[in-house]
Amino acid sequence: MKAVALTHYLPVENPDAFLDVDLPKPTATGRDLLVAVKAVSVNPVDTKVRAPKDKVEETPRVIGYDASGVVEAVGPDVTLFKVGDEVFYAGDITRPGTNQQFHLVDERIVGFKPKSLGFAESAALPLTTITAYEAFFDRLGIDREGADKGESVLIIGAGGGVGSIAIQLAKAAGLVVIATASRPETTAWVKQLGADHVVNHREDMVAQVRALGFQHVDHIAIFNDMHHWQTAVELIRPQGGIVSIDDTDLPMPMDGMKMKAASLHWEFMFARAMHQTPDMIEQHRLLSYVASEIDAGRIRTTLDTVLSPINAENMRKAHALIETGQAKGKIVVEGF
Repeated sequence: MKAVALTHYLPVENPDAFLDVDLPKPTATGRDLLVAVKAVSVNPVDTKVRAPKDKVEETPRVIGYDASGVVEAVGPDVTLFKVGDEVFYAGDITRPGTNQQFHLVDERIVGFKPKSLGFAESAALPLTTITAYEAFFDRLGIDREGADKGESVLIIGAGGGVGSIAIQLAKAAGLVVIATASRPETTAWVKQLGADHVVNHREDMVAQVRALGFQHVDHIAIFNDMHHWQTAVELIRPQGGIVSIDDTDLPMPMDGMKMKAASLHWEFMFARAMHQTPDMIEQHRLLSYVASEIDAGRIRTTLDTVLSPINAENMRKAHALIETGQAKGKIVVEGF
């Protein structure tokens, strides 16, 4: 089968950063699905895994953590899917990635693809959707059904892949969304997605948020990096919660959090699959829920750019776009 792989961890401009290779077709066992991959999307985690380092792979390594496709075969213990089902999912960082023609994935982290979307549009969604959903509803404890309607959330880094779906999930839950963006195109993007207010994260966010009439906000999601930690601590309400997806070596003073009895949560969407947690199937459920919300017209895909076909050249292009830090929405590579 065709695959895009790496053997050396190189700068993205190096022609050998990715290689077109031919690999054996995997066989489904246990609770695995064998998925014929139709489209994949590229996330910042892909670029972090591929980032230059001295390590060399003895055999080609396939990465990639988002896909949509069709179930080709099922393992003997599969109960949720059958051959021919159209699916989307974000995979497992401890296993071979999605940048290959046929991919094995545990059914418990797979959702039924939205019926109203094509494969490219669907591939844009899983990793960022799981991350945003878990950040809000599992980590911060916001009620998905609207019991916290009217509460405020500040989404820092709202124009990126996670932020783009997070805005929509927050609005669907009835929250007042304050989104950050720093460029005209990302400001327009977050407004299209439903943000109630937009502030510039390259300027004084505390002053901007308070000028909107919010002394504090009820929830804060940090979806870019922890350079805004002190701002988040200043703005979070007493007994409020902050969630972050960024691992950091930056100082994170906690005195302000303690004085407010505020909580800090980490979101890592691979944790359930990596640790085989008892509630691993929740990712299947949440993806299928979001698919139904999309088909009902309440949430839209966050796809921005499509490259085709899935090959080493286009994978390098997609990684280069992500590494600019200027991408809005999601970048998808479609079709072998």
